[in-house]
Amino acid sequence: MSDLYNRIVSERGSFERLLARIPGIRGYVEKGARRESNDMLRDYIATQLSQRVNRLAQIERTLLDNGGLGYMSKTQSAKTKLQTFRDRVKTAAPGYSGFMAAVKIDDEALERIYAFDEAMIRYVDQLDDALNTLQTAVDSSDGINEAIAALDAITIEANEAFTLRDDVLTNIGSTL
Repeated sequence: MSDLYNRIVSERGSFERLLARIPGIRGYVEKGARRESNDMLRDYIATQLSQRVNRLAQIERTLLDNGGLGYMSKTQSAKTKLQTFRDRVKTAAPGYSGFMAAVKIDDEALERIYAFDEAMIRYVDQLDDALNTLQTAVDSSDGINEAIAALDAITIEANEAFTLRDDVLTNIGSTL
């Protein structure tokens, strides 16, 4: 198993803590409402990620206004990865398959999906921290390259984690 997979599964908090972070998601626990609730969860996370994409675009404008044209290829790369992550979350297969679905998710796999769902929310928090650091670096004109690199690293890891989530859903698990 990969280190990232092990870290995500071992860092998971309580299921209740995951639900407490998402408004209106109580139905996630009830089997009959899991698919709808999973869609709500993914929509919520995708909306949060869209806000981070917009914030990065604002930081880029500030950077450009302060003569930071040389940083644009790096920020664009990070923004593209962030947008890809958002799009993957938004369009992902649900974490619960209903009775007639082609792929059945057993309870153990469902628990792993919950861990990955919680990790997606933690990535939103990490992106906030990285964007705060980047904003500070842009404002002070110091440490911009390092801040962009840290943001880029989080977007790469988030996308890798999402690939692992897909592996759990499809049972291919070749990277685990």
